[in-house]
Amino acid sequence: MSRVLIADDVAEECVRTLRAAEIDVDRRGKMKPDELKAAVGNYEGLIVRSAAKVTREVIEAGAKLKIIGRAGVGVDNIDVEAASRRGVIVMNAPLGNVTSAAEHAFALLLACARHVVRADASLRADRWERTPNVGVELEGKTLGIVGLGKVGGMMARYAKAFGMRAVAYDPLLVRERAEVLGVELMEFDRLLETADFISLHLPLTEKTRGMFGAGEFRRMKKSARLIHSSRGGVVDEKALVEALEKKEIAGAALDVYESEPPPKDHPLFKLDTVTLTPHLGASTEEAQLKVSVDIAEQFVDYFKRGLVRNAVNLIGASDPALTPYLKLAEDLGSLCAQLQGGRPRAIEVTFLGQVASFEPSAMTQLAVKGALQPHLGGEINEVNARLTARERGIQIIESKRKDARNYKSLLSVRVETEEGSRTVAGTVFEGPSPRIVHVDAFDIDLRPSKHMLVMTYPDLPGMVGRFGTILGEHKINIARMEVGRTGRGQRAIIMLAVDDPVSPSVLEEIRSKVAVQEIRSITLPG
Repeated sequence: MSRVLIADDVAEECVRTLRAAEIDVDRRGKMKPDELKAAVGNYEGLIVRSAAKVTREVIEAGAKLKIIGRAGVGVDNIDVEAASRRGVIVMNAPLGNVTSAAEHAFALLLACARHVVRADASLRADRWERTPNVGVELEGKTLGIVGLGKVGGMMARYAKAFGMRAVAYDPLLVRERAEVLGVELMEFDRLLETADFISLHLPLTEKTRGMFGAGEFRRMKKSARLIHSSRGGVVDEKALVEALEKKEIAGAALDVYESEPPPKDHPLFKLDTVTLTPHLGASTEEAQLKVSVDIAEQFVDYFKRGLVRNAVNLIGASDPALTPYLKLAEDLGSLCAQLQGGRPRAIEVTFLGQVASFEPSAMTQLAVKGALQPHLGGEINEVNARLTARERGIQIIESKRKDARNYKSLLSVRVETEEGSRTVAGTVFEGPSPRIVHVDAFDIDLRPSKHMLVMTYPDLPGMVGRFGTILGEHKINIARMEVGRTGRGQRAIIMLAVDDPVSPSVLEEIRSKVAVQEIRSITLPG
């Protein structure tokens, strides 16, 4: 009989569902990392919510562990990489708390607009204060939604019910999908300047960390209010405090924080223009029940039927020969999307030569994941990539051709946006040794690297030396390099594998000193 440890607070229905399927359940409640590490070795399955921290040490101690389930959306508290290295499946319950999260975000918006918390505290202190608590109406106001996924889409619905205009910034959503939702897409800066309320629904990634800082607050209306219920770290809290103190914006409401719980002396606590709640977005009876039952049913499917649903680190490959192409597909998707920039409208994956004989779905999933991950971070995975693209109106195209030119196999990825499209291609040599072999019209031969710098420029003598000199001055080490060109004296491309990411300031220095036509700092996943 399979044994499952529940190391967090979940609904009783989770336990009942597992036991009804004759799975042995040990429910311990919230466990500290040391307690969890000492106990986990006796179980094949582990279920947590957000309190328990499933660290690398915990996973390594789980000698029998096959599956970890998060009764909720994110997996921030689970070391997914460590689990993947041990062959442990990590799954979540991504749909159970969507309604609760959206309703709480809108409750914060209402409380912020009408000073509900401040007025409550005043009355409890025996003060009848009406004038200081004059609020604003929602009807006729503009709600700016940053991140138009499931929760953001529900916020748009609620806003329209209150007579508000809904606008949104989402780097992936295509305009046709936005029109279906009845939302006007805007560029980020314009949304900042337009919206009366701004509600954030973003994953925490390297791109979104500190996305709302001093500059963003200065661009907002002085009468604007910020609603933050996505992920701690997206908002620079120090900058938010300063913006509120200087009255650059009128108010804010937060449910998530850079550090949770925030320190007792956090300056946000001293401001009466802020409404604060302790990460309650998913804290409703209904949501806790839904995610608890969802994760239990997924465990039953796994232990009793061998089925895997909502895994964040699993994708199947029926043939070992396909394995190196999976990582190549993800790298090509990420490279192509970062080179093109903008909002994807279509992602096309083409299989040429011998690789066309494989079942393509796994490679396509990873190519789509790679293309979307720079925008969505940990929210996108091998399982939900195609669904996520479809929800945002992004077309996925697969095609196969027998001819692979000079290669036995060739994998090509094209990303199309409103501004145009880019195509990259790669192959796997014996070894296996993956290679990037084409970027648009350029022939290249470079092994993918975590950090790369890609530049196009006029094909003139001495250009490579100029690039190298600037990078050397900033102590950026070049691991590998490949140059290609369309023809003598025409356009050239250089792709550099570097040890560290190239900062925006270095990119700007190269632009100012060298006649580059395009320059991109690329970070590939994993």
